[in-house]
Amino acid sequence: MGFARTCAVAPTGVEGVLVEVQADLEPGVAAFTLVGLPDKSLSEARDRVRAAVVNSGAEWPQKKLTVGLSPASVPKSGSGFDLAVACAVLAAAERIDPREIAGLMMIGELGLDGRVLPVRGVLPAVLAAAEAGYQHVVVPEQTAPEAELVPGVTVRGVRTLRQLIALLADEPLPEEQSPGGDPESPWNSPYLAELALPVNPADTSAEHQHHPPDLADVAGQVTARRALEVAAAGHHHLFLKGPPGAGKTMLAERLPGLLPALGTKEALEVTAVHSVAGALPPGRPLANRPPYCAPHHSATMAALVGGGTGLPRPGAVSLAHRGVLFLDEAAECSSRVLDALRQPLECGHVVVARSSGMTRMPARFLLVLAANPCPCGRHGAPAGGCECRPSSIRRYRARLSGPLLDRVDLRVTVEPVTRAELAAHRGHTETSAEVAARVLAARERAAGRYAEAPWATNSEVPGHELRTRYPPEPGALNTAEEDMERGFLTARGLDRVLRVAWTIADLAGHDRPTSRDVDTALELRTGITRGTATGARA
Repeated sequence: MGFARTCAVAPTGVEGVLVEVQADLEPGVAAFTLVGLPDKSLSEARDRVRAAVVNSGAEWPQKKLTVGLSPASVPKSGSGFDLAVACAVLAAAERIDPREIAGLMMIGELGLDGRVLPVRGVLPAVLAAAEAGYQHVVVPEQTAPEAELVPGVTVRGVRTLRQLIALLADEPLPEEQSPGGDPESPWNSPYLAELALPVNPADTSAEHQHHPPDLADVAGQVTARRALEVAAAGHHHLFLKGPPGAGKTMLAERLPGLLPALGTKEALEVTAVHSVAGALPPGRPLANRPPYCAPHHSATMAALVGGGTGLPRPGAVSLAHRGVLFLDEAAECSSRVLDALRQPLECGHVVVARSSGMTRMPARFLLVLAANPCPCGRHGAPAGGCECRPSSIRRYRARLSGPLLDRVDLRVTVEPVTRAELAAHRGHTETSAEVAARVLAARERAAGRYAEAPWATNSEVPGHELRTRYPPEPGALNTAEEDMERGFLTARGLDRVLRVAWTIADLAGHDRPTSRDVDTALELRTGITRGTATGARA
């Protein structure tokens, strides 16, 4: 009788659960039984593993084989268990020493020819292994740079099962052909015992393929540009309303370029989400820039907040974590889908419940909504032409519910660009780099102010704390409080105006929000000019 064990990881949302893979060989009729709540794709691992072992030159044991996945109560899915199952079987058959795999975590799919294929969710799997005390992991060669992002873990990237068997059995490493079949490719250099990371022969990062959108491309739109700057500096949600062709999408696409680069912790969070979703760009194992996600207005609830059959997958709100979620034609979206945004806007995460369990996924994003003034988009245009009925306009606007819009700090009307603004545009507009420098300075002022507090940006500070520990100048809130008494502002709206005023003060270098800062914040929320506020940069 032979027995061996190793470790794999079962993905649960954007996290992982350690799974012990056990293989037991007993005398009897040759059979292969896989137990431990596997799904259909995992059950098919029996055929993939058997073919991969045989085609790798190893002998398949002709005995009664039972492979158990523990804990058995956790549902398991996907093909990422193949590599661990194959090594556990070979160790039970004494082809390799069982002690060599007992302290390893393995993740990877096997091709029928023995190739080790990449799978989703390598980074969260390695993070889970590191938290459980594992110091050595084996992953597919293509995903080794992603796994190397986890500190304190030795990563071994392998190309084939035959290569891994030789490594574990302390045999000469065979030369394997590159994924593209080119024998002279740098991917073909033999692996040493340390298994150094492969060198990507071509840099395919997006920065080398095209220039990112720049705010200098936007003509006119002084108020909207100012709103973008405030949104980026304080992480305030933004609503852009205007006719088609006014530049709403163009403005939203340039917002990520104003945000500061992600810190190490934030970058790992974003990379883990995109790894599970299979959305990491080739050659870029670490997502160090804020992501930008713009789902179509026909997106379903599962596509927006996460879900799907089996274990839930990240939706658009999670793919935009630490970045920008842009909903164009927001009034065309389902009201039910839009209202589902209220939880992540408040909590910074979503909880998706399915029959297989509940999954919590991060969703702290900067929301940008864009909508036309009416279904045809010509309502209020100087040339007229709107034929929408008043009832149609009311229904159209009612899809953006009051509770949702109350969570949006900045609401700006984007007017069509005039001929004079286009003529004066050339060479006289600030670039994204210039605005991003002011945004970074404002973020640093806020971070210094909240150094002893659990917040990083003005949008995160509770209203009670703003009014008691961080009050504005005396009398600065007079206009806002009058609007609240008249019913133009809710209590939550007043807190949000104060948060925006703090961001405007940080951009202007003020120690505390002034009356002008509060008036500008009110203007950016209501569109009505207050006091001395003009919308120009203070």
